[in-house]
Amino acid sequence: MMGQSNQQSETLSDKDGIRHIYPPIEPFSTGFLEVDQIHTLYWEQSGNPEGVPVLTLHGGPGGGASTVHRRFFDPQHYRIIIFDQRGSGRSQPLGELNQNSPAHLVDDIERLRQHLNIKSWHIVGESWGTTLALSYASQYPGRCLSLILRGIFLLEPYEIDWFINGMRTIFPEYWERFSSYIPVEERHDILKAYYKRLTSQNAELEIEASVAWAKYESACSTLLPQNERFIHHDDKLQARALARIEAFYFLNHTFSNETSLLNQIHHLRKIPGTIIQGRYDIICPIRTADRLRRAWPEADYIIVPDGGHSALDP
Repeated sequence: MMGQSNQQSETLSDKDGIRHIYPPIEPFSTGFLEVDQIHTLYWEQSGNPEGVPVLTLHGGPGGGASTVHRRFFDPQHYRIIIFDQRGSGRSQPLGELNQNSPAHLVDDIERLRQHLNIKSWHIVGESWGTTLALSYASQYPGRCLSLILRGIFLLEPYEIDWFINGMRTIFPEYWERFSSYIPVEERHDILKAYYKRLTSQNAELEIEASVAWAKYESACSTLLPQNERFIHHDDKLQARALARIEAFYFLNHTFSNETSLLNQIHHLRKIPGTIIQGRYDIICPIRTADRLRRAWPEADYIIVPDGGHSALDP
């Protein structure tokens, strides 16, 4: 989950926690890939055109990528590829739910690999991107040089319940604001109540609900609170895409015990892997990373002792 921290990172200066990553760079190529009659995906490449390919999968679902995603990799060594998933970021149409599912996104990654004429690549996933990375790697293990997964999320029902209800244990004031947006008579199912508003086809209501959703998620994403954003119109449109797509996936595309991605780990045994987890990640609690670690003991496992959910935490 958590695409909103990516949007925030656009406005952070080096004093705000990104002094230890690589300097800003510009892409050497960008483009749009039409993947079906509805969706067209934005992609870009930066760093070394002849370098080792590395693909970053952003959070959300629906969060979109940002310029800071280019900065986690040595640009002299890596051919750095990022793209905005269906309905996200600069992909079009923004916030679109039709023909948008984990299976569609896995197919899109493989189509992008073919489009860019890449034989195999490193896959880096953050939050929801870890779900997508595991899904892709289980279907295309031969295309993965390695997996680096940070802030593990498996899109299982207990994680959704934690996000909607459980985070009040740590952030009761933020949860109170989040839940109080919904009328009392609908609070028995906050997720469905939000989804109804996020898909109401009333632009003002959708934006209002999206901002309430994204403020909740953003407030809980870092170890220390961040200033609230969403001042500009474009921020609100991005918040709408994030909230709509997350709520849609949470209601319609969770994995059960039978379909859990942990049941596919046998496909990953020969892929070098690293699991990175903030000890104090409230959005994606360490319980899930521990489950993945137990299922995939071949992977390196790093707990960041003072890390929250945001990639820009220590």
